[in-house]
Amino acid sequence: MTEIRSFRIDVDAAQLDDLRARLAHTRWPAPLPGDPWQRGVPVDHLRDLADYWADGFDWKAAQDELNAVPQFTTGVDGQTVHFLHVRSPESDALPLLLSHGWPGSVVEFLDVLGPLSDPRAHGGNPADAFHLVVPSIPGFGFSSPLSGAGWDVRRISVAYAELMRRLGYSRYGVQGGDYGAFIAPDLGRVDAEHVAGVHVNAASVGFIPWGPVDDPSTLTPVERERLARRDAYLSEGNGYFQLQATRPQTLSFALADSPAGQLAWIADHFHNWSHDKTAISRDRLLTNVTLYWLTNTAGSSANLYYEAMHTATWPTPSSVPTGVAVFAEDIAIRRYAEESNTITHWTDFATGGHFAALETPDLLVADVRTFFRTVR
Repeated sequence: MTEIRSFRIDVDAAQLDDLRARLAHTRWPAPLPGDPWQRGVPVDHLRDLADYWADGFDWKAAQDELNAVPQFTTGVDGQTVHFLHVRSPESDALPLLLSHGWPGSVVEFLDVLGPLSDPRAHGGNPADAFHLVVPSIPGFGFSSPLSGAGWDVRRISVAYAELMRRLGYSRYGVQGGDYGAFIAPDLGRVDAEHVAGVHVNAASVGFIPWGPVDDPSTLTPVERERLARRDAYLSEGNGYFQLQATRPQTLSFALADSPAGQLAWIADHFHNWSHDKTAISRDRLLTNVTLYWLTNTAGSSANLYYEAMHTATWPTPSSVPTGVAVFAEDIAIRRYAEESNTITHWTDFATGGHFAALETPDLLVADVRTFFRTVR
């Protein structure tokens, strides 16, 4: 099971027929009163999106695009781990592991694979090239089914360190957003001897104040704005977190049975966490959602939240050089990030959101290149 095996996505036509049939027989709820998006995804918005999913979205084209990227699976700690592996044409490229979060997938990185691995072909400097390893988090996509309980951030980080060792990479960088911004710094902790640097976006725990701020008057206007965004999230935006952290199995019945339900659960966050609501195409969104649907991983991906809230492992100080990209919808605050990370690079952006690789890929690529020049 520890051998590295080539992998291709090959979805049976019967699965796609079943998806369309389920969408056609969706029982739609009545619209609730209030402004659009105030109480969740508007019914007319989701109906339009579901109609396109059934009759306009081309899964075969999406599958072909994914299959154009070299993919593999291997067994680590008893768990099947699926990953993309893009070798740069530049022989001296720095290996870089990219980690997605929830409700993302390896689909998030499709637009940055070329510029990061082959900058020469994309108007960049070949000295900035990376060999890319992009795993599906255990329980997500084709890194399923889960082999058992206990797949928290620490266990994932240890597994990723083993994956990089198995691929022959003795020195490498790590980048991640959302849960990837938990995994990337932790990989620097568990494999500090081999991790050259860590870069994160959409960072939260370990990069924000935990609880109330002692003296808010010391905060800058930008920091106060981010703290207010954190508080708004905790009061109005984290219902999904509480459900997934406490009852992922119960939630899974609805999402595994109803593609409209799975679509709404993910589309809600893509809308709310994006800065430019039109930047991420519906085809990219639906490729991501279809991956969740076809692999039936709504429950096992939600389970990551349960593991995170029932773990004994929390961030400890790290000496690994760390770069942070803070996009317009992010909440990281440097003075708090420095309490447990060695921050050597920090960029504040006036645009971009939670899914930076999808919404503002050029900005993310540029910031990743800039940071890793300092640790190559």
